[in-house]
Amino acid sequence: MKQYILALDQGTSSSRAIIFNHDGKMCGVTQKEFPQYYPRAGWVEHNPMEILSSQLSVIVESITKLGIIGREIAGIGIANQRETTIVWDAETGNPVYNAIVWQDRRTAEYCDRLIADGMTDFIREKTGLIIDAYFSSTKIRWILDNVPGARERAEEGKLRFGTVDSWLVWNLTRSKVHITDVTNASRTMLFNIHKMEWDEDLLKLFDIPLSMMPRVVSSSEIYGYFGVVDDAIPISGIAGDQQAALFGQMCTQPGTVKNTYGTGCFLLMNTGDKPVVSKNNLITTIAWKIGDVVNYALEGSIFVGGSVVQWLRDGLGIIRKSSDIEALALTVPDNGGVYFVPALTGLGAPYWDQYAKGSINGITRGTTAGHIARAALEGIAFQTMDIVEAMHSDSNIDIFELKVDGGASRNNLLMQFQSDILGCDVIRPEVTETTALGAAYLAGLSTGFWNDIDEIKQQWAIERRFTPSSSQDEAKRGWRNAVTRTLTKK
Repeated sequence: MKQYILALDQGTSSSRAIIFNHDGKMCGVTQKEFPQYYPRAGWVEHNPMEILSSQLSVIVESITKLGIIGREIAGIGIANQRETTIVWDAETGNPVYNAIVWQDRRTAEYCDRLIADGMTDFIREKTGLIIDAYFSSTKIRWILDNVPGARERAEEGKLRFGTVDSWLVWNLTRSKVHITDVTNASRTMLFNIHKMEWDEDLLKLFDIPLSMMPRVVSSSEIYGYFGVVDDAIPISGIAGDQQAALFGQMCTQPGTVKNTYGTGCFLLMNTGDKPVVSKNNLITTIAWKIGDVVNYALEGSIFVGGSVVQWLRDGLGIIRKSSDIEALALTVPDNGGVYFVPALTGLGAPYWDQYAKGSINGITRGTTAGHIARAALEGIAFQTMDIVEAMHSDSNIDIFELKVDGGASRNNLLMQFQSDILGCDVIRPEVTETTALGAAYLAGLSTGFWNDIDEIKQQWAIERRFTPSSSQDEAKRGWRNAVTRTLTKK
């Protein structure tokens, strides 16, 4: 009997496997971190084989710990770090270069040339995206232009490209299936979100052979199987991690909004079955496709969210572990006039300043580590505020509540401050692993484990609601002044 769904949450710093039962409750979580590589300033890489081995190991461990067998699992759902680019040999399956991570900035100058050549509207009209090194297309081109022999092999049809979902499915199905779902395709800057296909003009612009590209599929269907014949498990749901979280939060109605506080922060608003073009530098993206129905979303991407806490731990050394940040921040009653703009890898929406550097403003002789810790947390919340304001302007929808998830959503100080500066309720669900939960739901819908979305909605429950408790007008002014000082684009 099928009793479980296995969700793979392949993130920027770790791979996880989470097993859910039919009630949407977590039955087991296994996690394994893998190395980050920084060959040069602004470059961020992963070893694709380390991504794969870490993911395979947690799959085996999670199933073993729970004491179940493959035939008890109804399906596998995959949620993955988006935009991260892998190119591999179609015959050997070996990567031709390390994975270039979404945070990587090596193609920033090339993006500047595209903008100078007047390509902004051309690309945005087709893809819904802002020209930025964040997305996959310029990373693919860099690999083809800089890895010896790569372009020739690509033009001969011998190389394959994929975001991390494609890489995992290729390997889980023993090289039988080369696909990506619409949500991940929409993050490549090569996919036409209106025609729902790879765009020939964009492939030509970036000089990328169509033969490299995966087949584009929906977010909820059976793509292939993992395992031996008797215990083969269908791989039956895929979504980029932020779209998976939107679905896991049951933001299925237009106007509903969630924010995931992970390595970065990603705010998404469901806009229904029609794309909304932003006038405030937000991204138009695909939320998911189930059956023949496509849902779209507005998105604001914050490059540095929880990773600023990692920097305080590993770079500045003022905390020993990430969970110490809240206690340190609570040693002071407020930020003491200190504002931390965490532009450690540039600034994302709504500024899109890829050359901005992080800044700490307002330091005096009285500034303590507590003030810096508090300012770092508040910087995460302020960036979210900027995007909420842009979403309201684009959609003309008042946002009365924000659903939250991800590791930093467990920080009560941050969540209360977020509610205060937004002036709306912040809602934390009982299951904060909504990225994995969304992938599980997508996988379970296609295999009949759950009948429909209405059945799933009955499982979603609130753990805590934060309501506004104070006005933060002065703090908002201080933040905007700090951002102005940080931007390279005045």
